[in-house]
Amino acid sequence: MTSEVHSKQITFLDGYSVHARLWQPPNPRSRILYLHGIQSHGGWYELSGGARRCRLHRPHARPPRLRPGTPTPQPPDSLDQCLADTKCMLDFLLKMPGGDAAGRPSAHVIGVSWGGKQAVHLAQAHPRHVKTLSLIAPGLFPRIDLTLTEKFRVGVSMINDREKLFDIPLNDAAFFTDNPERMAFVERDMHKLQQVSARFLLTSRQLDKLIRVFPDSPYRNPVHLFLAGRDRIIDNEKTRDWLRGLPSPDRRITEYPDGGHTLEFDRDPEPFLNDLVTWISERA
Repeated sequence: MTSEVHSKQITFLDGYSVHARLWQPPNPRSRILYLHGIQSHGGWYELSGGARRCRLHRPHARPPRLRPGTPTPQPPDSLDQCLADTKCMLDFLLKMPGGDAAGRPSAHVIGVSWGGKQAVHLAQAHPRHVKTLSLIAPGLFPRIDLTLTEKFRVGVSMINDREKLFDIPLNDAAFFTDNPERMAFVERDMHKLQQVSARFLLTSRQLDKLIRVFPDSPYRNPVHLFLAGRDRIIDNEKTRDWLRGLPSPDRRITEYPDGGHTLEFDRDPEPFLNDLVTWISERA
């Protein structure tokens, strides 16, 4: 059984249109919203979204925006826009077949790297519509940050030029994987994002504050945290502690001691892919 991948156009509330990847198996049992990181795109996650992986589900990768005057897509530039865009994509999926047994409009939400922040924010704002939350090396507590000088420049830009672009401090393929084949893929990738606006960096900081109070939100559905033992981007210890403090009764942490940040890029991603699909399938 295979899943066909389609390009779907989605129009956000402000009229901006984007294209997203939709992997569509013949008889989907549920829906999955797949939120990727800052630099990545749907092409990084073909294994988990493709033929052998999604026999039961309909995954949908988050599309980026294209800011006026820039040749590359950009993530949302405000907290309100971030939530509105993500909710718009969720609503797009909820109109499709694949609800749970009770027919309730909900979707499984996967957040990878920085997309983990968006996933948590979505579950916080719309808990009834997020059936499960899968956080894959989520960027909730990063080890990598801007330097003090860069933070000062961002602060100045917030006063006089909020659209000024700054390098993402992850422009090294070795941050994502030590698999030579996949490192070469990242290095050659002409579609990866390398800069973001000062406004976006502020939005990311605002999301950090919301993440800290997520345990007080009404979300009580299952949460699965996937961690890579050799992750150079994420603070695994802080992320584990955060997960253990959540009130959701169905919580799980799965760790891969030899895994890199992008678990899908590991030399043998099968254990991770099987764990992800199995956990969601058991809760479909």
